Amino acid sequence: MTPQLAKQAASSDTDGEGPSRDEVFTALSNRRRRNVIKYLKTNGTEARVRDIAEQLAAWENDVEIPAVTYKQRKRVYTALHQSHLPKLAASGFIDYESDRGLVSLTEESRQLEVYLEIVSENEILWAEYYAGLAVVCGLLATAGWTGTAPFGAVSGYAYAALFTLVFGASGIAHRASTKRNRLG
Repeated sequence: MTPQLAKQAASSDTDGEGPSRDEVFTALSNRRRRNVIKYLKTNGTEARVRDIAEQLAAWENDVEIPAVTYKQRKRVYTALHQSHLPKLAASGFIDYESDRGLVSLTEESRQLEVYLEIVSENEILWAEYYAGLAVVCGLLATAGWTGTAPFGAVSGYAYAALFTLVFGASGIAHRASTKRNRLG
């Protein structure tokens, strides 16, 4: 690949604004970095490194904050200070003032939201849900159009109202689920 083509491929990944997908995936590839973003989104956009380290140690050890030992907290603090926070800061997702021990989210961190939605293994993907819903609605409409009993007795307006209600309710449920599943 020529240098010109490589440059075009790299710039198309960012669309001229913000971090590239590679930068986003690198930043989010580590659980601690994701948890830093989660902590900041949950507890305000600015925090002290020691508070973040304490909460992450509690999450990682599945204990309450008062039960976190000095060793557990120190291990997380050191990793944050030496690796994770500088990496997030270099990507532009946080501002990290290592001398003051402060971390804050930047405007760039908003671009992480689309990547932070969590789908549990028992949940159906929304794309699959909508595809299935469209198939069911299509079958109902076809049955009504061909006059298949009892679907032929229902007017087209009733089908339109039903489909509108079903897709509207699905959209509201999708929005609520997305909001609930979003990290932080």
